[in-house]
Amino acid sequence: QVQLVESGGSLVPPGGSLRLSCAASGSIFSMLFMGWYRQAPGKQRELVAQITSRGTTNYADSVKGRFTISRDNAKNTVYLQMNSLKPEDTAVYYCNADRPDFLGFNYWGQGTQVTVSS
Repeated sequence: QVQLVESGGSLVPPGGSLRLSCAASGSIFSMLFMGWYRQAPGKQRELVAQITSRGTTNYADSVKGRFTISRDNAKNTVYLQMNSLKPEDTAVYYCNADRPDFLGFNYWGQGTQVTVSS
């Protein structure tokens, strides 16, 4: 079992930057695929960015060039650096841990609110 705790959400003006963190419990962090998802009011949860256990990344088209996902295996932490924020980035951001090689292994954090507004 893995527990995920997000932090870093806040109110930020358009064009601003924010860094989200997600700390994971346990000793298998380096084996996990880590992802950031977001859910805006009235919309479905969507993938924002993912980083594999080997460090390969992929991003939603809407955030490419603005957001960067990274991980620090020594700290059991995954980050999401968000730059050039737009009002449409406003959402609750969730951290996800997955192991594609282990059926049923999928965990979520509690979410952190990001609001982009002047």
